[in-house]
Formats: sequence, structure tokens, C-alpha cells
Amino acid sequence: MVRIALGQIDPSVGDLEGNVELMTAWASRATEAGADVVVFPELAITGYPPEDLVLRPAFVDDNLSALEHLAKRTAGGCSIVTGFVDRTDRGLHNAAALVANGEIVARYHKVKLPNYGVFDEQRTFVRGAAECAVRLAGSELGLSVCEDAWAPGPPFDAYAARKTPIVLNINGSPYHRGKAGERLEIARDRALETGAWIVYVNTIGGQDELVFDGGSMVVAPDGTLRHRAAMFREDLLIVDIEGDHSVAEDRPDWPDEPEDIYRALELGLGDYVRKNGFEEVVLGLSGGVDSAFVAVLAVDTLGAASVRALTMPSRYSSAESTEDATEVAHRLRIRLDEVAIDDVFSVYLNALREPFHGTEPGLAEENIQARIRGNLLMAFSNRFGSMVLATGNKSEYAVGYATLYGDMAGGFAPIKDVPKTLVYELVRWRNAQGPGEGPIPHRIVAKAPSAELRPDQKDTDSLPPYEQLDPIIEAYVVEDRSPEEIAASGDDPDLVERVVQLIDRAEYKRRQAAPGIKITPKAFGRDRRMPITNRYRPDASP
Repeated sequence: MVRIALGQIDPSVGDLEGNVELMTAWASRATEAGADVVVFPELAITGYPPEDLVLRPAFVDDNLSALEHLAKRTAGGCSIVTGFVDRTDRGLHNAAALVANGEIVARYHKVKLPNYGVFDEQRTFVRGAAECAVRLAGSELGLSVCEDAWAPGPPFDAYAARKTPIVLNINGSPYHRGKAGERLEIARDRALETGAWIVYVNTIGGQDELVFDGGSMVVAPDGTLRHRAAMFREDLLIVDIEGDHSVAEDRPDWPDEPEDIYRALELGLGDYVRKNGFEEVVLGLSGGVDSAFVAVLAVDTLGAASVRALTMPSRYSSAESTEDATEVAHRLRIRLDEVAIDDVFSVYLNALREPFHGTEPGLAEENIQARIRGNLLMAFSNRFGSMVLATGNKSEYAVGYATLYGDMAGGFAPIKDVPKTLVYELVRWRNAQGPGEGPIPHRIVAKAPSAELRPDQKDTDSLPPYEQLDPIIEAYVVEDRSPEEIAASGDDPDLVERVVQLIDRAEYKRRQAAPGIKITPKAFGRDRRMPITNRYRPDASP
């Protein structure tokens, strides 16, 4: 029998000493539990993804020293498998090490290097050339790293030929909707192909736009899911494997949608704020559904004492919006400051009266109001050290229905990858959790969305209803379908072409936006990289 501890931890990128401390503590827990080996995630020494840090020779040196330090710190305890950056005469490697008795006794170099979506490992690493099988507690264990498991071939074909009974796969696999099911399928495929137990260990935590949701698991040689660790929190899962049998403590079922999306947003926001040294956040609370939802998310994540809000009414703000913002703040028990912007807006208009003479009022005046609000939020950030949260959603960012240096201003945009229709779904789910009728008043959910930058303004004055808009955004942005293909599915070709043009023309805005949490298969930013200067205009007509 071999006892394996799955060490699902939350390391921090670049915190080599802190990550060693974290693994040392968890290795001690695993040793106390009688584990033969504790398995930590991909690049746990450096944190994942370290990106261009690995191009600095001193960083690679320090990471190698940190691995040696981990070996010495844990001498006398159980063995450890962990991820690190290795260096050979061929280059740098995304690697896994087996540490035992105070020494590094085996090194494995990742064979398959992903170069799609948010991954560009071929930019920094070179491929490994061979499998690495080690012996522990009388059993052979194969080492592999993340992408190695996502397709047939090396090193799993070699482990199948060797009849290796257990293959460890250490991961930095980020979350998006449906990802847990995808991981389970690939683990099942590799188990059935090799006839081996697949011990899949994923990292946990937020890193810039990415959220790592954990969900580590053990899949039997027959492809059945035998054991799983928690999602969205650190966990130490102890599993005994002997022949075709395994034993481990039960864990709760993984959450379904929309709860898993909410948990991902909490984890991503909390880690981004805390790991970047902030203790407080501030946001504009308009009385609309997006800002109300972000306020609730912030309070659930950081606590009411760490969240403050501003309501910044103008001459176009309805009394109901101010009342709704006040009610949300009351229900959440957060501080709400009211800073009216009408006087400041009048000063702007007066300053621009002569150069704007003879032109019609319009978008320029609307955006001035949004930018005044962005300036006020940044002033609060400077004075009180609060991180500003931008409250725009994916639908708005997609079509450019957001103001640069206005409502897009901020240090982090938690719902940047959440379409408007999904915001409503998440609000309904969160309100159902209580207390009472929930933190967001029904009136906010029921009223028509509006930026309130001109009289009687509604979002539908400029955009199609979100129920029509969001599927087109999904098809064009996430699925990379052409306008012609989208229209062929039943959407009006003129509407499709209009939306596609809005998306393409807003690229320059998105490039300047705050980072936000990725929760869909393709998010704006590092996941979808489009040129700003781009004359290609696809046609929706057949």
C-alpha cells in the first residue's frame, strides 16, 4: 500500500521563501498523517504562472536554491513531489522534483508545453525528452506535469508500456465554466489508456486574471472517480492505494453553476486584493445591478469593514437609484459616502462652452460625468489606500459600452468576464442564500439597466437587449464563429454585423482596462489577443 497526500495549496508567484514555508508546513501535516509522499502542484516553488520571471537568471537560481532549502527543511519527513523551474544545457524546464531524505532524488521535465489561450510556455521553456518513474513504499510512481495528461502520447505511453501502477500529474489548471468536467474526462482517458491510477493535483488561488479552483482528484484504472479534494479552498486529501482498492476521507460534492462561478469570483478577488498588499476596496455604487453585485461580492470576500462605496449622483440620476444604492449599503453594512458631481460637471461644461460652441451635446458630455466619478474614486484610493473596483461586465466591455478613465477606471474589474445575463443569474442565486430576501433589493433587479448620463436613458437606446446581445458575444468572442455562421443560426444579419463591429472597434478600450477574473473559456486580455489597428471587417451576409 502507498499513502499519498494531495497537497492542494495556494502559493504566491515570486514568493519563493513563503512557498517553501507553506510546503514545509503541509509536508509536516502529511507526515503526521502517515503519508509516504505529499504531492504539490505545478511550479509550486515559484507560483504559477511565473511568466517572464523565469527569463531572469537570478530568479531561476533562487528557485533552485529554494528547492534545495525545501529538501533540507523536510528531511526526516515524508517524500515530496513538487513543481519548480529546472535548468539544463538545453534550456529551462517546467519540472517536477522528487525530494526525499533531504535530497533531490529525481527530476522530471514536462514534455507537452501548451501554447494556446492563456498559456505560452513554449516562449520560456523547452520540452522534456523522457518519462521519469520513481519507487516509493514498494510501488512505482510516474511523474507528469499538467498538459502532459491532456492528450495521448508521452509520457503516458511510456508509463503504459512499463505498466506503472500510479501516475502523478501536478497541475496549474485555471478555472473556467465547465473546466472540472473537462479535467475529469482527461484523467479518465489517461487512466483507461495506461491502466494506472491517476493522481491529479491542482493548485488553488487567484493570480492576476486567473483563478485556480483546485478540484484535485484520484481516478482509478477503470476510469472511475474515486476521490476528490475540495474546490476553491486549500485541502490535504490523504489517499491509500493498494492494487485496485483505495480509501480516503469523503469530501463534499463540487458546487454546480452558478455557485461555482461565484466561488471563483470570490477567490480571484480575495487573492488579488490581499496578495497585492491592499486591505480595503472602494467602488462606485450607482443603484444598478452591476455595482450592487460587485459590492456584495466584495463584502462576502473581504468583509464589510474592508469595503467602502461612493454614490455620486448627477442631474440625471433618479431618486430611486440613490435610494437603491443607500439600501444596498445598509443591507451590507458598509460605509457609503455621497459626493454629488453636478457642481463639478457644471464647471466642465462652462470650461468647454466656447470650444464646443455650435455643436450638439452628446457623448462627450455623458462621458465627462463618468470620468468625474472615476477621478473621485481614484482620489479616495490615493487618500485611504483603497483599491478601486471597476464594476463593468463582459457585455459592456465587449461592445465598448463603457467609458475609458471613467467607469473603466480601477485596479481590478471582478466581473469583467461575466456577461450581463449571467450577472442577473448570479444575483438571483446570491439573494436566495439570504439573509432574508438577500442583499440586493428586488427593485434593482427588476428595473431596466441605465447609465443615467442623459435624461431617461436606457441601455437599450444604444444596444440590443442583453438576452440577444450576449449569445452573439459568446459566439463571436468565445467560439470564434464568423458573423455569417452566427446569422445562419437564426440571428438577424444586420444585428450580428452591428454587434461584431462594436466588438472590433472597442479593442483599444479593452487593452487599457483593469485586469479581471477569467470565468469563461475565452476572456478579454491575455486569453484573446486581437490587434488594435485592424481593418478586417467580417460580413454577416451569406
